[in-house]
Amino acid sequence: MAGKSSVAAIYFAILGIVTTAFGIADILVTAGASEFAYGILEISGGLFRGGWGGVIVLFAGLFYLSGIRNFDDIHQCSKVVMGSILIWIVAGCDIFAMITESIPGGEDGPWFNTLDGFIGTYAPPYAPAVLLLPFSLVVVYYIYKRKQEI
Repeated sequence: MAGKSSVAAIYFAILGIVTTAFGIADILVTAGASEFAYGILEISGGLFRGGWGGVIVLFAGLFYLSGIRNFDDIHQCSKVVMGSILIWIVAGCDIFAMITESIPGGEDGPWFNTLDGFIGTYAPPYAPAVLLLPFSLVVVYYIYKRKQEI
């Protein structure tokens, strides 16, 4: 078990560093009152998504980093789970925003969006929490694995 928990600790340490960096980047872009886009990453400059979302993503990264020491302990594992839940909340809000933005047409367009416009809204770039979402789901495996051990 010690080998697998060290793999988990390394995985969540890397995820924690990346998540913390994304949270700091969210806050810095919001403080600069601008937006940032590079490749598949887009950081909003809005106060709610960039500011508060950045703080939540930053704390998710800090939860990851504080939970990697002695990962076998239930209290440490729960910190990692809380970090993942924070990512899920912010990513869920971002995905919900993408869905609601895809339904109406443009200002000069029809009431409902066309099929091409609807599908086009799901193309990159994505918010940092959406990019972190699949990597945060790994914690479900460790929850299931812990449940089997009990």
